[in-house]
Amino acid sequence: MTDETHFDGNALGGLLDEVFGREMTDALACCATCESVHAIGAMLVYRGAGDVMRCPTCQNVVMVAVTIRDRARIFSAMRWLQPGPG
Repeated sequence: MTDETHFDGNALGGLLDEVFGREMTDALACCATCESVHAIGAMLVYRGAGDVMRCPTCQNVVMVAVTIRDRARIFSAMRWLQPGPG
């Protein structure tokens, strides 16, 4: 955890594993806004009714994750996502 208002992207590790069927916190993601590349685990996650993942460079939304009727849904604003070596 980085401060009282947000967590790092590792907070979504279990959900992403459920959706993608593999470890995704080491995956690389390119922000669609500033085009910076970061590991999912380095992104900023803000928790509320859903989880909002933001780019640590420009603070724009990269992903929103919600659970509806026990099923995860991911909404993405990434330019691309590349699974890590794991």
